[in-house]
Amino acid sequence: MSKIKSDIEIARASNIKPIGDILGKFDIPNDPFSFSPMGRHIAKLNFEYIDKLKEKKSNLILVTAITPTPAGEGKTTTSVGLSDGLNKIGKKSIVCLREPSLGPSFGMKGGAAGGGHAQVVPMEQINLHFTGDFHAITSAHNLLSALIDNHIYWGNKLNIDPENIVWKRVVDLNDRGLRKIKINLEKLKANIPRDDSFDITVASEVMAIFCLSNNIKDLEEKIGNITVAYTKDKKPIYAKDLKAHGPMTVLLKEAIRPNAVQTLENNLAIIHGGPFANIAHGCNSIIATKTALKLSEYVITESGFGADLGAEKFLDIKCRKASLKPNCVVLVATIRALKMHGGVEKDDLKKENIDALKKGMPNLERHIHNIKKFGLEVIVAINHFITDTDKEVKIIQEQCAKLGVKVSLCTHWSDGGKGTKDLANNVVEICKRSDTSKFKHLYSDQTPILEKVKKIAKEIYNAKGIEVDEKIKEQVKKIEQAGFGRFPVCIAKTQYSFSTDPKLKGAPSGHTLTIREVRLSSGAEFVVIVCGSIMTMPGLPRAPAADNIKLNKKGEIEGLF
Repeated sequence: MSKIKSDIEIARASNIKPIGDILGKFDIPNDPFSFSPMGRHIAKLNFEYIDKLKEKKSNLILVTAITPTPAGEGKTTTSVGLSDGLNKIGKKSIVCLREPSLGPSFGMKGGAAGGGHAQVVPMEQINLHFTGDFHAITSAHNLLSALIDNHIYWGNKLNIDPENIVWKRVVDLNDRGLRKIKINLEKLKANIPRDDSFDITVASEVMAIFCLSNNIKDLEEKIGNITVAYTKDKKPIYAKDLKAHGPMTVLLKEAIRPNAVQTLENNLAIIHGGPFANIAHGCNSIIATKTALKLSEYVITESGFGADLGAEKFLDIKCRKASLKPNCVVLVATIRALKMHGGVEKDDLKKENIDALKKGMPNLERHIHNIKKFGLEVIVAINHFITDTDKEVKIIQEQCAKLGVKVSLCTHWSDGGKGTKDLANNVVEICKRSDTSKFKHLYSDQTPILEKVKKIAKEIYNAKGIEVDEKIKEQVKKIEQAGFGRFPVCIAKTQYSFSTDPKLKGAPSGHTLTIREVRLSSGAEFVVIVCGSIMTMPGLPRAPAADNIKLNKKGEIEGLF
């Protein structure tokens, strides 16, 4: 039996073409006005060209998934495979993805460029420094931190309360040692030692603003509206009060341009921005999505983790901010993951287990019901593994049929676009009859903040309610009094369960959503609700992926998924 090639081996053996050839398929001229090459296989699209593109009636398809497990679901892989499949059946399709973070790349999850024969390339560059967008976001964020402390050092004209600075620092790595630090310890006359902390870059409000801005002007305005601190009499201090929005925007000037790469089948992929869905809003940039909608017939985009987190935020935050209306939702599931939700350990997943699959099915069913609450049609994509049996596949097909939902068995990991032809045809069929006027958000702008949270808790997580102490209630009240009550909420919680307990798999009901912290993101224009024990600075696992990443004797990278 021949050895199964790893993702990186498949990527290296691919017939990758010059990026100008890929862009040419969409009639993008090969000239400096249209794009700027970043080497042979990557390009930055230019706003001068993007802004001249006309709006067209394109179809937007969201790819989401069941609740994640260590068995894997393959959401990015399916997104790439579906776009390749649509192009395979003669449709013009672009896949829009998030940029991978170095945190997962060197931590537990690994890379985020797809897998098997459904990948975006050049995989190594995409999973590492790529075009430097994350470094630019990190630098812009930390410039603001430096300006805050510098202002205090030189007399503190704005009367910032050092004990009430709400702006943290960031780094794009999992480093639990930075969750709580002390700064200004040098013995200088004007120094005031204080506690500080780091978040991971993907949780940065600058990252959120980056992804929710429509253009550079919008980016600068939103950055200026970031709340960084309060005075001793509780007056808010904004980034624009420190004149930070100008230089921060300068640092982001090149990063804000969307990145063009290709799939293994030489189809266009736009990868831009990368907030996590468990601690942020989990979607790629509005600029990238809208650019793709101007260029193609079908745009495939993903949201992070399961539908309860990523899809909810895509639909309630991104679509609200960008006035987007999806045509349908693809819900990715694996038989392996559903069996884990049914109580099977990872080591036993290769064995057929009908009982465990049936016990795990409520997780899939819950996500289907939730998506339908937004007025959207959903199709289930079974990401096929060779250990899946016909009986197991039939269980999913029969149950989805009862719910009036189509199912496509997908083999894109092994077969590329050919393995998603059925899914692609079903998506086209749904898009033809889709009525985007039926799309609705879960709550209105006018709904009070805690009522928005309660709505998500009950409708999406099937919780009995929320738990919030008086201190947080008072915080929320002040946020609403300041005029920010219209903002959507961005819930930060574990991705591994509908509840706040990561060990509670399947489709738990009757639990309580405990709110630990509330953070106002006045620039990004949402309110972060931190629930349970979720951390905005993750830690590394006992055996991080970094342990296996190295350069071999040929100078090639090994161990990067």
